[in-house]
Amino acid sequence: MPSAVGYQPTLSTEMGSLQERITSTKKGSITSIQAVYVPADDLTEPAPATTFAHLDATTVLSRGLASKGIYPAVDPLDSTSTMLQPRIVGNEHSETAQRVKQTLQRYKELQDIIAILGLDELSEEDRLTVARARKIERFLSQPFLWQKFLPVLRESMLVLQKLLGDFN
Repeated sequence: MPSAVGYQPTLSTEMGSLQERITSTKKGSITSIQAVYVPADDLTEPAPATTFAHLDATTVLSRGLASKGIYPAVDPLDSTSTMLQPRIVGNEHSETAQRVKQTLQRYKELQDIIAILGLDELSEEDRLTVARARKIERFLSQPFLWQKFLPVLRESMLVLQKLLGDFN
C-alpha cells in the first residue's frame, strides 16, 4: 500500500470523515478548535495540508515572529479565513487585507537583500514597502505592557473604517 511521507494512504479519507462530523445541523452546530502539529514548520506536509483543507480558518504561529519578539506570533501570510470575502466583510476590508498581505509578502522577499546589502541599496519603493511592513507588524503585535494602555484604548476606540484607513 503506497503512503505519503510515512502517513497512511487513507489519511485524506479518514480526515474527511472526521471533519464532516463536525458540522452544523438543524438541531445545532459544533465549533471546533483544533491544534495541529506541523513537523519542521512545513505546511505542505500531508497531515497539516489535509487538515487545513477542511478548516474554515487557520491561525499559524510563527517561530520567526516569536524570535523577533512579536507576540502574538501569528503569521498573517500563512493564516487564512474563508470569512475574509467581500460579500462578508465588505470590499474595502477585503481589499485592504489583500494589500496588507502583498506588502508583508514583498517584505519577506526583501529580507535576504536587506540582510546582505542593507536598506540603503533598496529602491525608494522597496524602502517604503519595508517601512509599511514594519508598521503593519507592530500594529498586529501586542506590546508586552499593553495593559497600561488599556484605559487610553477604551477612551479612544477606533471605528473599523478608521482602522482600515490606517493601512491605506
